This record gives sequence, structure tokens and C-alpha cells, in this order.
Amino acid sequence: MRSIDRGQATSRIDLLATEEPMEIRLRHGRRTQSVAVTMRTPGADFELAAGFLFAENLIHSRDDIGRIEYCLDCEDVLQQYNIVTVALRGPANPNLAIPDRNFGMTSSCGLCGKERLDQIERQGVKTLLPGPVIDHTVVTSLPDKLRDAQGLFTATGGLHAAGLFTAAGDLLVLREDVGCHNAVDKAIGWAFLEGMLPLSDHMLMVSGRSSFEIAQKCLAAGIPVLCAVSAPSSLAVDLAQRFGMTLVGFLRGERFNVYAGSDRIRTDR
Repeated sequence: MRSIDRGQATSRIDLLATEEPMEIRLRHGRRTQSVAVTMRTPGADFELAAGFLFAENLIHSRDDIGRIEYCLDCEDVLQQYNIVTVALRGPANPNLAIPDRNFGMTSSCGLCGKERLDQIERQGVKTLLPGPVIDHTVVTSLPDKLRDAQGLFTATGGLHAAGLFTAAGDLLVLREDVGCHNAVDKAIGWAFLEGMLPLSDHMLMVSGRSSFEIAQKCLAAGIPVLCAVSAPSSLAVDLAQRFGMTLVGFLRGERFNVYAGSDRIRTDR
């Protein structure tokens, strides 16, 4: 590449974040169906698949999964590691039936905000329980901890991160991806496969903004505190207020905004 600085051009090598498609398939008895395709950074693919399926209410516990595997017998050798199949355990279960719908991994959909919130309630998702109470100094410590653990971002400058923290501010896992929603799925998928859900005493920190999709994934995992470097969307705030989630935005330095659930944040006054 050529780098231009004050009109002076120099040639140098630059490291770029890898972006490739990944198809998620669900095997249900003898039936296999594609449920989603997302553009992602390769790595933690099994966690990404598990986290996505859990957030979409297609699986409910680690015991639902028999195995997760790549499509190693795929005719196109180049795509073998871009297809992940999650095989469900045991015979077909009506509660795990594959819906006849496609998942859009974007911020747009054909439903209004109220309908999307009503839809979550119809799925049986409950309001989060009170607590934990987090000191404001713990909240302001999260961005530096997240950045210090971002090895790929340091090398490429082109990746989002999602970090799962304890209520004391200890980092449990960090996942990076070109898509922030993918990084969230990977982090939640890790906790899902470790049998840690619900994450009722944890926080999630993301390097970008808080969208409805990200807030919904945290709600599904029982995460009561969601923090972001940038702004939340209006629908993310609506979701947080409706289901009792603490939503923090513009978390930079010693300052941040609390858009919902301020009772979980301990301040000096």
C-alpha cells in the first residue's frame, strides 16, 4: 500500500483484518438446514455459532448440542472452514424445530421497535433481576482493560471487541471480529459452552456502539450491565428500560452516560 503524509508518499506493508463469510447450519435428526450467513473474522467459530443460536432462541442449554463441526467433506475445499454445523442431541424436539425464516445480521428489519420488544416477551424472556451494584471506578476501568487485551486490533486497527467481565471488573474472555455483533456472539458462546449462563453477575463491554441486536443478545444471556465506547441506539435504550438492563454509553476516560438502570451504578453522590 502507499501511505500519504503531508503530500509525501511512501510504500509499506499493512496488516488487514480478515473478513470471510461463515454459514451456520443446524442439524436436527436427519434434517440439516442453513439458518444464517454472517461476515466474520475467522476464529472462535464454534463459539460464534453457539452464541448466535442461543441468542436466537434456537438452543437453550449446552446439553442441546451433540457436536459442532466444520464441513470437512465439503466439495469446495476453500469453504470447509467457512461452514459450521451444530448437531442437536437426540431425536427431533418440537421445541428446537428450525423456523422457516432467514436471519438478517443487520440493524434493519420488517418490524417496528415495539413489535420487536413484544416479540422478545412472547419468547418468555423475563425482566432481569436486581443487582449487582457496580462502583463507577470499576466501570471506567473497563475500556483500558478491553484495549490492552485486543491483540488483533493492535496489529490491524480494524476489529471490534467484546469483553465479558465479572462485577469486580475482572476480564474473563475477550473476542474480536470485524462485526461487533459477532464478537458478542463469540463471547456469549464461550460462556454458553462453559455452562456459565445465565450471566447474572457479569458485565459486557463492546468497543463500538450498543445496537438493539447487541442488547438483545445480552438480555438472552442474562447479562445485567452492557457498556459501550459509543452511543446506544434508541431501540437498545427501549429494550434496556423495558427489561431492567443497565445500559452505559460514551464510556471514555472518567466519564460515561447511563441510559437505563442507573441503580446498578454506585457513585460518590
